[in-house]
Amino acid sequence: MSYTGSAPVDEWIRQAELWGRQAEAWIRQQPPEQIYVAAAVVAITILVLVVASCLKSSKPNTIVLSGLSGCGKTTLFYQLRDGSSHQGTVTSMEENNDTFVLHSEQERKGKVKPVHIIDVPGHARLKPKLDEVLPKAAGVVFVVDAQDFLSSMQAAAEYLYDILTKATVVKKRVPVLIFCNKTDKVTAHSKEFIKKQLEKEINKLRESRNAISSADISDEVQLGVPGEAFNFSQCQNKVTVAEGAGSTGNVSAVEQFIRDYVKA
Repeated sequence: MSYTGSAPVDEWIRQAELWGRQAEAWIRQQPPEQIYVAAAVVAITILVLVVASCLKSSKPNTIVLSGLSGCGKTTLFYQLRDGSSHQGTVTSMEENNDTFVLHSEQERKGKVKPVHIIDVPGHARLKPKLDEVLPKAAGVVFVVDAQDFLSSMQAAAEYLYDILTKATVVKKRVPVLIFCNKTDKVTAHSKEFIKKQLEKEINKLRESRNAISSADISDEVQLGVPGEAFNFSQCQNKVTVAEGAGSTGNVSAVEQFIRDYVKA
């Protein structure tokens, strides 16, 4: 009985051996310096690819939802995850923390990168939690209640000021989206009005806090340009303002912000 099936394999082995001998002969003909240079180029290329891969994999995919209690952060969280505000109608004292594909992208074909979203409760007692998560953030969504804005304006400005002056936010240039929520309500203020009022309040805070000893605000970075009225364009990190309504599913501005900084 003869076995002819191994003939193609034997032929491939002989061909590979021939190529190996030819490669060895070519290398022997080259000057040593040229071989060293080629080896160095290969080594550097491999190193660059490894470093690039590590940097890509270590890029943060965390989005932090922040803002005062009752502004609608939890409703926004569930809207982004489930496409519904069913569980977000009560002010939460517990953080919501989950990694998921945005509900609006669940039917999207191809690879979609999940996003890690942390909804930090806005109660003053829980503010230290914000300090824990900010260093991991790819972006911060600061939610403002556009309907009840005037009564909470000063407190919202103080909270936002604390975020914008955090050294970790400034040094890493963490982008911030000010999301004016509940704009579906008739009595809601416009995003332009809210932006101007927040800038005015932050300007007051900047002037008063700049008078404090730097030893007392060691983790803060001074905002704006000395001698000029503050506006968000003066921040070292990008600050944008958008509007929508978590309860009705009008959260496209937040979804776009997420995809701008957590690439799919």
